[in-house]
Amino acid sequence: MFLRIEKGSAAPISRQIAHQIASLCAAGKLKPGERLPSVRELARDLGVNQNTILRVYERLSGDGLLEMRQGQGTFVADGARAQASPGQRTRLLDELRQIARQAQSLGLSSEQIHELLSVALGELDEQAANDLAGNLS
Repeated sequence: MFLRIEKGSAAPISRQIAHQIASLCAAGKLKPGERLPSVRELARDLGVNQNTILRVYERLSGDGLLEMRQGQGTFVADGARAQASPGQRTRLLDELRQIARQAQSLGLSSEQIHELLSVALGELDEQAANDLAGNLS
C-alpha cells in the first residue's frame, strides 16, 4: 500500500493517512477483505507514531471502511467502496472550499487558482508515472 505524507501540509498526518486510505477504498484499489499493514508496519514505513496509525484505523473502522479483527489484523470492510465515496466527496469539497478561501485571501484570481491546480495535478500525474516506471523495473 503506497501512502505519502506531506510533512509541510497544514493537514494533520492522521487526517492525511485516513484520507488516502479512504480514497484507495473509494477507488477500489483496496478490495473488501484485503489485509492492511499492521499498525507497527505502517508506522515504521511512514515514520510516524504507532498511536497515530491506531487512531486512523479505529476512526476508519468506526466509519465502516475497515474491520479490525483481534489477533488477525485490519481488513477492508465489505462495502467500503460505497461507504467511502460519498464521505470522501464531501470532505474533498470542504477542503477545496478552504483552499479557495486561502487563495482568495492571497489575492489570487480564479484563473491563477485554476493554474495552480493544473500544476498540482500535473505533478501528481508525473509522480504516478514515475512510481509506475519504478515498479516495472
